[in-house]
Amino acid sequence: MLQDIANLFHGFAVVAQPFNFLLMVVGIVLGVIVGVLPGLGGANGIAILLPLTFSMSPTSAIIMLSCIYWGALFGGAITSILFNIPGEPWSVATTFDGYPMGQKGKAGEALTAAFTSSFVGALFAVIVITLVAPLVANFALRFGPPEIFSVYFLAFCSFVGLSKEPPFKTIASMMLGFGLGAVGLDQVTGQLRMTFGFPEMLNGFDFLIAVIGLFGIGEILLTMEEGLSFRGTAAKLNPKVVFQTWKILPKFWLLSLRSCLIGCWMGISPAGATPASFMSYGIAKRISKRGHLFGTGEIEGVVAPETAAHAAGTSALLPMISLGVPGSPTAAVLLGGLLIWGLQPGPLLFVEQKDFVWGLIASMYMGNIVGLLIVLTCVPLFASILKIPFSVIAPIIMVFCAIGAYTVHNNTFDVVMMVVFGIAGYFMKKTNYPLAPMVLAIVLGDKAEEAFRQSLLASQGSLSVFWSNGLVSTIMTLGLIALFWSQIQSGWNRLRAAHKGLRPAE
Repeated sequence: MLQDIANLFHGFAVVAQPFNFLLMVVGIVLGVIVGVLPGLGGANGIAILLPLTFSMSPTSAIIMLSCIYWGALFGGAITSILFNIPGEPWSVATTFDGYPMGQKGKAGEALTAAFTSSFVGALFAVIVITLVAPLVANFALRFGPPEIFSVYFLAFCSFVGLSKEPPFKTIASMMLGFGLGAVGLDQVTGQLRMTFGFPEMLNGFDFLIAVIGLFGIGEILLTMEEGLSFRGTAAKLNPKVVFQTWKILPKFWLLSLRSCLIGCWMGISPAGATPASFMSYGIAKRISKRGHLFGTGEIEGVVAPETAAHAAGTSALLPMISLGVPGSPTAAVLLGGLLIWGLQPGPLLFVEQKDFVWGLIASMYMGNIVGLLIVLTCVPLFASILKIPFSVIAPIIMVFCAIGAYTVHNNTFDVVMMVVFGIAGYFMKKTNYPLAPMVLAIVLGDKAEEAFRQSLLASQGSLSVFWSNGLVSTIMTLGLIALFWSQIQSGWNRLRAAHKGLRPAE
């Protein structure tokens, strides 16, 4: 523990370097802009801006990209409260009470409550990461190929069983990702797979090209089709309102703690920030004495979803840095960035790249503090971005996407593939096929395949290797439970209903 604390302070020294601190501030500002603009979001913004970091050191790059994520988490609340337009999916629940508060002239109070709750949720999650990640990483160092595959299996099954999307659509999206991840040279046999005679496909589909197309181009096309227009309340925030709101917020400490726990649990499992915000809001509405007033402008209705969303969004990085398994689409994009920089996510990072890991964790602390100060002081400036017509913003973003795709390998084939992925992402969103499982499969599919084949080679083709010891058996069983969780839950509810029906009346 003392060594971990020393490493954390060393991480703060890394982040405090002038260049890294500047990147942190720039990342937060860019992230807030990304969060304010509907149709982008943390994963999309990081995917579009990832090529900007290629010339940086991995530590500087991850500091900037993670701060884009923190900024996006903060920025989503601005449009939700002032314009009733969720800048992020997890900000939908914030509109329920945030926008009515703005309509009542309490926009400053709602924004202060949202930003402060976001900070509290993120801080709680970062403390959890600081305490738990090294323990998980040390434990995971004992993993062999069967254990590594079982962890990937658990991640894939969790996306299927715990997703709010229909299981069929989640599986279809994931299978498509597995297929795309298998294109190119087979690392085990050396054979070419599904290249169809194109030399550019020998190395497979580049993860970054796919992500820029799916998230960036796909979202922009969808948003342009919707033709968003922005009308909202004035964005005013002064120190008096901030301090008055801070005096009120400690009364809701139990609500905040409960939301933090919900958020961390939903973030570490691949459920994500959006379900966490809705679950926290629903539980708060049910428990609160003023629950019947939720939806009319209650400050509790802002605190609950914002705290949970930020706790979930931040804690999703825990399995990524300790096990190499992302807990959210944004974490999946960051995981792809690590691979591009030549880093292998997982427990060995804590041994081989201490500066990187602890610099990232330290940037979570400092990034959230700086982010809170920036959004509290610059709300009117960020809100004014929505006055720019989206017809002007969209082409600029698409140009950035094209430049980012071209810079990966400096060829136009990647730009063409980015457009193809963008069109695919557009149609997948139109038909409600989730993109996150597809991204997860593209990133981890080849690694899961490699671990699976190594395990079978060692066991001479016997699947019993995945139940050969207590650890791998437990993880595989948890994966199966997660896969069939909805059926297990519905069966349990039917049993309870039948039991109540058979109970004699009193």
